[in-house]
Amino acid sequence: GASTGGTEAIREVLEKLPITSPGIVIAQHIPEYFSKAFAERVNLSCAITVSEAKDGDIVLPGRAYIAPGNKHLLIRKDGARWRCKLSDADPVNRHRPSVDVLFNSVAECAGQNAMGVILTGMGKDGAKGLRIMRDAGAHTIAQDEATSVVWGMPGAVVALGAAEQTLAVQAIGAALVDRCNKTNQ
Repeated sequence: GASTGGTEAIREVLEKLPITSPGIVIAQHIPEYFSKAFAERVNLSCAITVSEAKDGDIVLPGRAYIAPGNKHLLIRKDGARWRCKLSDADPVNRHRPSVDVLFNSVAECAGQNAMGVILTGMGKDGAKGLRIMRDAGAHTIAQDEATSVVWGMPGAVVALGAAEQTLAVQAIGAALVDRCNKTNQ
């Protein structure tokens, strides 16, 4: 999850991920009509495929799904896999998409099989959701203050004790890969 400064931070993290990465879902506070172009731009610089999420998309390895502007993105369990669900529900923490909405759904559906990351951004959206993810057994990371454009969201995560690690944005992709490799051993 991310807000102010998040588009570049997301690109920085996703560029470090190999095609074998687990599926990724992203809530970036972004206006409607900009999210698709953002996803297309990031896709050009990544080994994984990055796209704007569509309702019903299966969350596949080697893919990242970015919430459309003005839509909440959730995941739902569908047998042995997960699917993207888009929602027009009211804004949460003044945002749609809301990071808390996404993280709450990830905690509920994936629990300890998930990892959560909060990147740069203003406000507190995502802090409670990341805490719920951590409590459900997920590994959690916050971007550090030094590399954040605005340390509001990551700072709220750290203050809430929701982050197991606080890392420079340049180190987050490698940390995710390392965690996946340890989990798969």
